[in-house]
Parts: sequence; structure tokens; C-alpha cells
Amino acid sequence: MSDLLRTRPATTPAMLAVWDDVATLRHALAFEAALAKAEAAEGLLAPEVAEAIAAGCDRIEIDPAELAEEAALAGTLAIPLVKRLRAAVAGDAAGAVHRGATSQDVADTVLMRQVRAAAALLAADGRRVLSGLERLARAQAETPALGRTLLQDALPIGFGLRIAQWHAGVADGLQRLDRDIAAGAVLQFGSAAGTRAGLEGKGGAIAIRLAAALDLPPSPPWHARRTGVAGIASAVGILIGALGKMARDVSLLAQNAVGEAREPAVPGRGGSSAMGHKRNPTGCQVALSAAFRAPGLVSGVLAGLPAEEERGLGGWQAEGPVLADLFLLAAGSMAAMADVAEGLDIDATAIASNLAAAGLGEDIGESAALVAALLGGEE
Repeated sequence: MSDLLRTRPATTPAMLAVWDDVATLRHALAFEAALAKAEAAEGLLAPEVAEAIAAGCDRIEIDPAELAEEAALAGTLAIPLVKRLRAAVAGDAAGAVHRGATSQDVADTVLMRQVRAAAALLAADGRRVLSGLERLARAQAETPALGRTLLQDALPIGFGLRIAQWHAGVADGLQRLDRDIAAGAVLQFGSAAGTRAGLEGKGGAIAIRLAAALDLPPSPPWHARRTGVAGIASAVGILIGALGKMARDVSLLAQNAVGEAREPAVPGRGGSSAMGHKRNPTGCQVALSAAFRAPGLVSGVLAGLPAEEERGLGGWQAEGPVLADLFLLAAGSMAAMADVAEGLDIDATAIASNLAAAGLGEDIGESAALVAALLGGEE
């Protein structure tokens, strides 16, 4: 089954690839290979056994659809994956596969590797958004424009101040995500009940080696301590909301009766199947659709925080699909608003005309200084 007709309009191909079956299997097999090598380095496995497991991880061929059916029956991806891997290696290596690990170690570690890859993609398009908005905000810092509160005419502002506020919101969202990724996207390795039992007292050393091999920070086991995941989900939701704020404002400014700013004209984008004259804010539509969906997704992760004892039932199993959806939405929103930020069509004539019609003068207060402060300068 393919659902690209539903998912692709809301996200990017690169983000879809981060979360697809191929990537998930690659990370899971990398975990098993790195675990065997770490255990060999600490003397728990013979080096040739670890090499045999790693070689098996490299050469094994798995049909994701078949594995998905088996995982649905088993209740977790790791059970059928480990069974297949043991069948693919010979002798002592078969019994050494997955030693000292548990299914959730695989699932959480795979998830965190995908989270870090996804965050890197967001950061790349985030730089485009921030660069485009900074350029526009500085250029329009002293342009008198009509401010609006409660959707009514208010007092004049610098047009660039509104843009600088978009910039500040997105920048804060990206910084918040960086902090939560650093704190929460870490290795999970705890064995069956979070005690690292059966590893001859070398679990901590193995975890450090495993974390280094998988490019994740080491951490004590966090099977039932889901605050890190909740923080990441919340940060992605906030970032989506900040992009939605920008999209909401641009779409309001693009109304025919306002006409102060529009999305860049792109052939084939923003048209109507029935009304050829329309120039719809399609990028804003992507970002606002994401902003509508994100709160419900985030709340689903928060609901899993009161996990049961050493490993919860149902809560953490819900997190992977939800985080994937959140990052997919964030990527689509960020890419769409990057295009808008880089090519926003600002109509100076409409801005001046709307302000003059309101009859409120042109005193924009300290708008220019506030733009500088929001962009990182001195107020």
C-alpha cells in the first residue's frame, strides 16, 4: 500500500525518506551490528562472532511488507527481525544476536536516530526561512504600514516589525527543538527491565561504545521515562505553530481587499480548478494545515507520560508514528514557508494606500529599533 497521494502534499521527499521502511530497517540492523561489536570490545563475545553478526546485518535481505506482517503478529519489530537475523548467521553467532538487549532498546534507539536525521533536515530549511525573513524585515523596518489588532485597524507599525516577529517565532522554535533533541534524542539500552542484566557488569561500558557507534549520546535507560520524547514532540509542535503564525499573516495580507503581500508566483502553484483568475496562498495552506493537525498529535505523546512501572503498555508504542507525522508536517511547513520567505511579493503601493485610507498617520513608534532587537541587534 502506498499513501503518497495523502502524505506527499504535506511534506517533502527527503523527510519521507527519513521515516520510510528502508531507513527503519537500516537503523535497526545498525543497532544489532553495533551491539555485537561493543560486546566483543568488552570481552562478552568473541571478535569473530561479532564480525559474523555484523556481516549478517550487512547482507540480509528483508521484505518490509513481510516483516510488517510478522511485527503486527509479534507486537514489535524486533522479534521477527532478530529471528531473521539469527537464521542468517551460523554457529555461535546465531545465539549471540541481540544479547542483553530488549525490543524497546531497538525501537527507541531507531526512533532517536530518525529524530536526529529529521531535525537536521528541518534546520537546513529553517536557515532558509530565517535568512529570507531577516532580509525582508531589515528592508521594510521603516516602511509605515497599518497595524491590525483583533482583525481591525489599529495604529501604524513598521511593516518589517511584523516580519521580524515571524522571524523571532521561528528562530525560537528551532532553538527549542535543538535543546530538546540534545536532551532527549539519546541512546536507549537497558535490557529487559532497565537494569542491564546479563552483561557481566559491563552494561555501562557497552552502552558508551554503542552510543558512539550510532552517533547518539549515551544515557541511563529510559524505558518508562518518556519526558525526552514528550519534549521533542512538544518542540516540533511549537515550531509548526510558529510557522503557522507566519502563514496566517501572509494569507491575510494576500486577501484581495488588502493586497499588501503575496506568495511568490510559481507556475502551476496556487491556481484553482474552477477559477482561473485566482492566486491562492498554497504554501500558507500547507503550513496552516500542519498547524491544525499538530496539537492533537502532541497531546497524544503527552498522554503517554504516566507510563506503567518499568515499561508501559500502549503509550510508548504510540510515539513512533506520532513523531514521524509531526516531523513530516514540520518539513512540509518549513519548506513551504522557506519558499515564501525567499520570494514574498510585497506591494508598497497597497501598503501605503491602506494606511492612508485609515487616516491614522505614519508614526511607527520604535518599530525600527524593535526590528533590530528581534533580529539580534541592540534595541
